[in-house]
Amino acid sequence: MLGLAADGVLGNPRHRPTVTAFRRLATLGSGAGQGGDSAAALRAGVAVGMPGESAFTLAAGAEAVGAPGGELAASMSARAAVTGLGLAGAVVAVGLFAERAARDRPVVQAVVTAVTTWAVVGAAGLATQGTELARDLEEGRLEPARGTLSELDPRVADGLGMIALSRASVETLAENTSEVVVAPLLWGALAGVPGLLASRTISVLARGSAGHWLVARLDELVHLVPTRVAAALTVLAAPVVGGSAGGAWRAWRRDTIAHPSPNAGRVEAAFAGALEIRVGGRTVYPQGVVELPVLGVGRNPDAGHVTRAVELSRVVGWLAGATSVTVALLVGARRRRRK
Repeated sequence: MLGLAADGVLGNPRHRPTVTAFRRLATLGSGAGQGGDSAAALRAGVAVGMPGESAFTLAAGAEAVGAPGGELAASMSARAAVTGLGLAGAVVAVGLFAERAARDRPVVQAVVTAVTTWAVVGAAGLATQGTELARDLEEGRLEPARGTLSELDPRVADGLGMIALSRASVETLAENTSEVVVAPLLWGALAGVPGLLASRTISVLARGSAGHWLVARLDELVHLVPTRVAAALTVLAAPVVGGSAGGAWRAWRRDTIAHPSPNAGRVEAAFAGALEIRVGGRTVYPQGVVELPVLGVGRNPDAGHVTRAVELSRVVGWLAGATSVTVALLVGARRRRRK
């Protein structure tokens, strides 16, 4: 909770050294900086990881292997994945060493955990960018809104109108709430500092890697439980922002059955149900068009719904913090009983 509070107090984390380090990790994971051939291979059609949508990433990657230049792209994808996973392992090893070094010093251990939480959790940045999106949409400034959306989501934002931008903004706020807030907090509660770092680095690699199957599967595994916890917390948080808990529950349980991914769409559906709007449908990514199921029932979203989605994200984040503290206490008590 100290780290989550620090994230809120210190505000937008875009320029933190730790965030810069994660971005560099994503660059290495994508094969960027490995020469013009790598960039050309990526442009030839290898998918960029979509948060929570590894099923589509894998399909696009498979198509790229069969395309002209696909063998080169697959080779670069494998090398980039190995490099990224190696760096991720090194980061987690550092976290494990730091936690063990502080094991018998509770104050130091609390500080290490708080600093790591502050470093990897992106609640403040997500709220800031979501607020920017809502303000730009409210004022009809579509071009800045497209730019902000592109920082949060890999979809093609060019040409999106007011309704499409509002829909995409709610979707990406929901998905990122799960990915950069709930997932690291939950894994931190279960596995301490290594869990915090592992969750975040795998997420970064999945976004930046060239659709490598191992990274995609790891990302699915890491987010299997957190996405469902995030959806459940959305149901609880809905009334706080004037939303519908029943609508969130029904959309989550009903509409995600048709989704081809085991994780994607769970939190988006819950957000849509809570706000009584519709999201999903035709979405354009750099590697092509994806027809996703419609999530939720009701009207198309507007700028006001984006503002409410930001508030919903904040409430879900604080509920996730409380949940992680509870889980950490239970895990700690169980370990003490074993001793």
